[in-house]
Amino acid sequence: MAKVGIFFGTDTGSTRKIAKMIAKSLGDIADKPKNINRSEASDLEAYEYLILGTPTLGEGKLPGLSVDCQEASWEEFLPNFDGLDLSGKKVALFGLGDQVNYPDEFVDGLGELYDYVVNCGAEIYGFWPVEGYDFNASNAVDEGEFVGLVIDKDNQSTMTEQRIAGWLEQIKAEMGL
Repeated sequence: MAKVGIFFGTDTGSTRKIAKMIAKSLGDIADKPKNINRSEASDLEAYEYLILGTPTLGEGKLPGLSVDCQEASWEEFLPNFDGLDLSGKKVALFGLGDQVNYPDEFVDGLGELYDYVVNCGAEIYGFWPVEGYDFNASNAVDEGEFVGLVIDKDNQSTMTEQRIAGWLEQIKAEMGL
């Protein structure tokens, strides 16, 4: 098993694509990204290092059941956080959002995921600067920084690869990978 487990929730597949880019960049130290809808709490507990990703849907929500009710995501996984022990786990988060159409709840889903993970005892790495983004409010900001990498594929797609590369160098140094 690789050192790093990558888990994501998705609605349109964009978060899956970012998770795959992250895994490819990390190489052999990361396992293949896994959709949270195909995971159990014990899957997360099996890793020392975790990278968790989520989009923010509509007005600041974590992704849930898809329209055709075939694919569940973070919202349905949330009950698994009860009793989940992430103490001693090094966790980095990333989130996707749209700062133009949702400037008042930009990447709020990331902030919600952060709260759940912290409540399970995880050590969070990879805080990301808010500079370079244009939004009004976000629940994913803590002490002037985002709680993880923020990607806006809708409005800043040309910055995605550079942001991922910079963030991965940052978390590898912070986590000792």
